[in-house]
Amino acid sequence: MRSPVAKRSVVLSGHKTSVSLEDAFWKELRQIAGARDMTASDLVAEIDAERQHGNLSSALRLFVLDFYRQHITAAQAAGGKQRDGDHASHGRYHAAPGKARG
Repeated sequence: MRSPVAKRSVVLSGHKTSVSLEDAFWKELRQIAGARDMTASDLVAEIDAERQHGNLSSALRLFVLDFYRQHITAAQAAGGKQRDGDHASHGRYHAAPGKARG
């Protein structure tokens, strides 16, 4: 049986490192990065730079969890229900800091 955990190489601050993360989290990180008009590698580097403690794999999982928690809260506050499949196509949480979405 194939493991759901995939090890990928990323470059952080000019240094190549490996990160082990479940495929579902890699997929969601790519979705979020694409919605922010950035690469997954750039998003991983941003998360790495902002993390306070713990390992990078944990920080990435927590980032994805927090992203969708905020997204659900915003959708509920707006009085709407999020449809399946729409998770990376709406909302203010997709714009990169300092970038306007058009």
